[in-house]
Amino acid sequence: MEKKRIRFTTTRIIMLGFFIGLCLGAIFLNLPIASADGVSVGFLDALFVSTSAICVTGLSTVVTAEQWSLFGQIVILVLVQFGGLGIVTVMTSMLIMFRRRVTLSERLLIQEAYNLDTLGGLVRITKSVVKGTMLVEGIGAFFFFFCFVKEYKWKAIWYAVFHSVSAFCNAGLDLIGESGFVPYCTNIPVNLITMLLIIAGGIGFPVWWDVYGKIKHLKEKEFRMRQFFQRLSLHTKLAVSMTFFMICLGAILFFVFEYKNPESMGRLSFGEKILASFFQSVTTRTAGFQTIPQENLTEASGFLTLLFMFVGGSPSSTAGGVKTVTVFILFLSVVSMIRGKKNIEIFGRCIPDFYVRKALAIVVVSFGCMVVSTLLLCATQGFSTLEALYETVSALATVGLSCGKTGDLNGIGKVIIICCMYLGRIGPITLALSLQSGTRKGLRELPEGRILIG
Repeated sequence: MEKKRIRFTTTRIIMLGFFIGLCLGAIFLNLPIASADGVSVGFLDALFVSTSAICVTGLSTVVTAEQWSLFGQIVILVLVQFGGLGIVTVMTSMLIMFRRRVTLSERLLIQEAYNLDTLGGLVRITKSVVKGTMLVEGIGAFFFFFCFVKEYKWKAIWYAVFHSVSAFCNAGLDLIGESGFVPYCTNIPVNLITMLLIIAGGIGFPVWWDVYGKIKHLKEKEFRMRQFFQRLSLHTKLAVSMTFFMICLGAILFFVFEYKNPESMGRLSFGEKILASFFQSVTTRTAGFQTIPQENLTEASGFLTLLFMFVGGSPSSTAGGVKTVTVFILFLSVVSMIRGKKNIEIFGRCIPDFYVRKALAIVVVSFGCMVVSTLLLCATQGFSTLEALYETVSALATVGLSCGKTGDLNGIGKVIIICCMYLGRIGPITLALSLQSGTRKGLRELPEGRILIG
């Protein structure tokens, strides 16, 4: 009897690629040379940090700035860059680098990974992603250097590169210390550079291509500046609108909730409170840097942070979460139902029901993983519900913000969070791909049944 061959679909390649990457990273980080004191950190902690880095999460059981040697920090940075770009982009880039022909199957892999509807120009798109990433990270590192040079002297070069890559990839790992970016809470350049890098990485590569293409057409005077937004694709309009709305809404609410809190922003000036509020709003959407201690937030801010972390960034980006467009589509679906409309309409377009079902599936599966993981943490760690929920959502949404409990995890807790980070990085991606790659052969329509809802 002929053995059944395992078919390596895009979903399996992504899952296997990240798994191999985090295992290799753990092996390297477990080496004594990776630790600053020359003593191995232990495989479980090495695996935890490796998973956090490649899944661009930012949670860590050890202090990154104190635990790791330069070798260890380089390993972490490589993992972050690999995780930010993704297995498909890295694999395709290597084929291009070694001048190997990109086959049809590999082009189909790229198409599915970027969620595109055409096979045209896929190699060019991959090159654009890598070049654009290097360019933005390079610019970020250039400006970061001038922020760090006074304090860190020649080390400022490495600090600038590390934090630029970490911010763009929405990883949240830093070399500042246990308190993260809290010492830079009132530093305007550091805050602005970090926020711009986070937004650039979290807005999504398809938005990049669309905006860049429209700018070229604008320069060629094909349309006027006031028509720029109208010319953008529907996806770009949804992603940009939702991102802008969430950043502004979050900043306003954090400003109100933390205005008089002496443990967070209460002692800052009015302008500094605005800056800290915007940074908190931006970083909660999968970045993981903190300029105010998360354990000192009010209950209202903590709950708002949970919501923002769960939503995350935009599709096909370095960010995690269920994604902005996903939530936007579900919101529009509810509005259409309330108004009694048959179709979901936005920006002069109608959204097919298929996308609504996909968005609903992603949110429900993610919510289910969150509930199960939170229950397991509560049962094994002795955390309060809010503390367990904070750590779980942060891991599943690949955010990296912590209420100070990550370092208190025991072996079981670390394994739970490792699984959450891994599922958070590949879960929504693999789910979306599996939902869109299925065939429609053999489907049959059954008679409609009536049920009661609500």
